[in-house]
Amino acid sequence: MEKKNEALTVEKLTQIEKWLRKHKLQYTTATRHPFINSIHDASIDFSSFKIWLGREYVFVKTALAPFAASVLLKAWKESEYSSDVEVMLAELTYLNDKISWLKEEAPKWHISLTSVVVDHNPILDYFRFFERLTSSDEKYTEAVTILWAVESVYHYGFAHCLKEGNSTPEEMKAACKKWANESFKQHCQSLETIANNRLEQASEEVVSKSEVLFLELLENVVGFWNMNLG
Repeated sequence: MEKKNEALTVEKLTQIEKWLRKHKLQYTTATRHPFINSIHDASIDFSSFKIWLGREYVFVKTALAPFAASVLLKAWKESEYSSDVEVMLAELTYLNDKISWLKEEAPKWHISLTSVVVDHNPILDYFRFFERLTSSDEKYTEAVTILWAVESVYHYGFAHCLKEGNSTPEEMKAACKKWANESFKQHCQSLETIANNRLEQASEEVVSKSEVLFLELLENVVGFWNMNLG
């Protein structure tokens, strides 16, 4: 009887839940990376945080925002649910808010955003990954899955920095809250719901490709965190 119940439980797992179990090590490596943990336990060098702030501004503005805009267009063309478009519009609002916040934060840390250099391979690979996914050849299912993945990693990573028992420096808590707040968590859940619905209806080929892209995204995130630590 227990085995039957266990089998039923497995069947009820969404595609994303299956991936998170299957690739737990890779997901944990991204969301509990030494860069994130160093913020949580206050061992981070402030210069590393400054590097991240500058690069994050460039990343959001020149890579993530254009990608999110392309997902919005795909949702408009391919989704049968108008609510998908509303979620993608909310995504662009969140990104615009983060860009504005990063611009306001930069002077406090004496960062010149126009002087940020992104010429190292791990960072360029990260940017190129999203540039590739903005192509009209990429399906909506694959694109929205990756949008969920990157925002999920940021949310759960920075949420860790605010959990009970954290030693996160006061100067960094505002940044953590930008990605760890309840509103953004609910937004990530909306993206996850959309992605799961699309994956459920997708062909095995599309599901398989989405999984490969998910793992590639995690690898790129880890490379990005690594660069911030020097």
